[in-house]
Amino acid sequence: NWIPLGYIFETNLISQLTRKFLSVPEFRNTTLKCLTEIAGIDARAHSEQFCELFSRTMHQIKTMLPFTTNLREAYKNGQDDEQLFIQNMALFISTILKEHGQLIEGKNDLHTSLLEALHYLVLISQVEEKEIFKICLEYWNCLASDLYRESPYSSNIMTYPSLHSNSVPPRRQLYLAILSKVRVVLISRMAKPEEVLVVENDQGEVVREFMKDTDAINLYKTMRETLVYLTHLDYSDTETIMTEKLHNQVNGSEWSWRNLNTLCWAIGSISGAMHEEDEKRFLVTVIKDLLGLCEMKRGKDNKAIIASNIMYIVGQYPRFLRQHWKFLKTVVNKLFEFMHELHDGVQDMACDTFIKIAQKCKRHFVTVQVAEAMPFIEEILNGINAIICDLQPHQIHTFYEAVGYMIQAQADVQVQERLIEKLMSLPNQQWDKMISNATQNVEALKDPDCVKRLAHILKTNVRACQAIGHPFVIQLGRIYLDMLNVYQVLSENISSAVRDHGQQVLKQPLVASMRTVKKETLKLISAWVQKSTDPLLVCENFVPPLLNAVLADYNRNHPNARDAEVLSCMTVFINKLENHITPHTTKIFDNVYECTLDMIKNNFEDYPEHRTNFYLLLEAINHHCFLALLQIQADKFKLIMDSIVWAFKHTMRNVAETGLNIILVMLQNLDGKDVAQSFYSTYFLNILQHIFSVITDTTHAGQLTNQSKVLAYMYGVVDQNKITVNLYQGNEANDNIQYVKNYTQDLMKKAFPNLQMMQVQVFVDGLFALNNDPQAFREHLRDFLVQIKECAGEDMSDLFLTERQEELRQAAASKLKYQMTVPGIINPHEVTEEMND
Repeated sequence: NWIPLGYIFETNLISQLTRKFLSVPEFRNTTLKCLTEIAGIDARAHSEQFCELFSRTMHQIKTMLPFTTNLREAYKNGQDDEQLFIQNMALFISTILKEHGQLIEGKNDLHTSLLEALHYLVLISQVEEKEIFKICLEYWNCLASDLYRESPYSSNIMTYPSLHSNSVPPRRQLYLAILSKVRVVLISRMAKPEEVLVVENDQGEVVREFMKDTDAINLYKTMRETLVYLTHLDYSDTETIMTEKLHNQVNGSEWSWRNLNTLCWAIGSISGAMHEEDEKRFLVTVIKDLLGLCEMKRGKDNKAIIASNIMYIVGQYPRFLRQHWKFLKTVVNKLFEFMHELHDGVQDMACDTFIKIAQKCKRHFVTVQVAEAMPFIEEILNGINAIICDLQPHQIHTFYEAVGYMIQAQADVQVQERLIEKLMSLPNQQWDKMISNATQNVEALKDPDCVKRLAHILKTNVRACQAIGHPFVIQLGRIYLDMLNVYQVLSENISSAVRDHGQQVLKQPLVASMRTVKKETLKLISAWVQKSTDPLLVCENFVPPLLNAVLADYNRNHPNARDAEVLSCMTVFINKLENHITPHTTKIFDNVYECTLDMIKNNFEDYPEHRTNFYLLLEAINHHCFLALLQIQADKFKLIMDSIVWAFKHTMRNVAETGLNIILVMLQNLDGKDVAQSFYSTYFLNILQHIFSVITDTTHAGQLTNQSKVLAYMYGVVDQNKITVNLYQGNEANDNIQYVKNYTQDLMKKAFPNLQMMQVQVFVDGLFALNNDPQAFREHLRDFLVQIKECAGEDMSDLFLTERQEELRQAAASKLKYQMTVPGIINPHEVTEEMND
């Protein structure tokens, strides 16, 4: 960076490095690093020198490492400096071709050197070292996407250009042979997708993977994107390579778990990159061969690996499944078979694949298909007991959610209600039996096995409700009052246990299970209310029993026994029902506000979940039931104001942001209200002072946007003379505007005595002059903070956090917009239903 370009390009430096030093073993690594640095320079005026750099360096590399060298083995058996040289080669070739590839392409006399460089990069891509592979992959991704952009996919073209097609663009023609080798490398090294749960561990055992490897997931995403581009560039070659590799799995010549896995992961990754007819032909071949392989191979481990791959592939092709009902039905029945396979991870993958297919193909399960006597959902529900009998509880929950998505797609209300009753029949039988036992003897609800089964049934209901939505009311209404009675009984059991044995009893398994039942009860109610479409139905039939069961219980419980889900449940009700729930707001407030505030007011760390939910509840009340807040007694209202100030001073960023949102909405709600002047008189200057204290506090620097919104509104209220009550006393000022100016200046001078009076005056004048322009106001505020930080010698990067976040957001949106135009780039399960339709 510090060497003038003339010293590099107008001297014999490049010549000296390539001729004298590159071939000397002691200097070659350092020399290649220097040449890579030069290759990365963007200096188009020196194009000839870059061509010379490329030509001479490749000539020396060819002399040192003949074309026939097996770089994979050379790296494996090489010394540290030899391994480093191969890595530096990858960096040099990828850097110069990324920066100056098109320049080199334009020189016919360099085409041979270009193809040789790419051949070396293919050989290096086979080296078993992840970091080196990432260097190569980044270049292949760049090259493939660049070639694709030149001639993008068109739905009007009926076939993809093949290897011998005259329609292949000239630039793409140059790379055809080398890209075929790249496809082979990527397919044979494909990284594991996130969806795959059955893997081979370091000891060669087939196990279920529990921890997500984020590095592997990111590598997969890049490889997937690259392979999709390569498929668009020559679909027939991609299909040929994959088909040959699959045949070699079937005939045993290349059989291994790793080879089968990478091949199937690659096949699954190009979903959507082919024309539909090609995709159909290819996929039918793949699934037939894999099913045949599953029948042919012996041993549970082999079958588990093959089953895992079948499930992954079919889950990746929802477009194909939607258009081929018989195949879809066969696949789902095969998944039901896998749900009885007890090998670690297979059942999980079967359930995960089933729910993915249910989400993408749900309408096909509730309509009568050709040559079928009834919708397939009926067959599933008729045999549901046999299907789920070997599943674990968490797998059963996934299964119920999947079937819930299918039922949600049924448009006929009466049919939908019957399907819901049928789906929930088995859990309802168990529920009725336990409720009956508890009615006869309430001590039954202290039995650990009973409490666990209650939790399981409620979790099943939650998952089904999340998928079905408002129509689930038929099931919720059936168990609602019994569920709340169970909630109260278990809550009393917990409270008496805490009274008798102290709060350490909360860690005991039985008490923990009882709390799980309470939490799942609240989750179920919240899940349904969020999806509900009839506010009056909720208010009249569901709110009163819930408040009676939950609020007083929360209030009197030991702090450690209070469930944060109570607060989030109340928040859901208020956000969903808005002004309909205003009559109940006082009751909610009286029971949860002060007791929760006592839990969180001593520091910024205790009860983080309660803390977050507490402020979200206050935000909801402030936004939707503001009139209820105004009816609260003055001492309690002061408590609210203190807690809001406590919120925006918070070190937890989400809580601080919520606090700022609450105060801004509260100020906006007050506009034109009778109580506004009384509020301004009591709280305005206090709020102003506290807002400035957080703005000038370095721990809150990342929240400048919301802070400036609050300040701009407050100075706007003063500037527009909306405050008619005097904020000043006696002869302190002539009017509120002058007084607030003086007040602000005094605040700044006391806080920052090093600032000159002129700086402070300019800042305060700007607060009044710019309050109608949010962006200009924020810039003005930031300029002042920069002055303060410069005086103190502090880091200022956080002041520009909003701009950086916006740049990243726009870049991500721009990338997504482009990806939407490339079939197959977006994972089929990241595509919304609207886009599918």
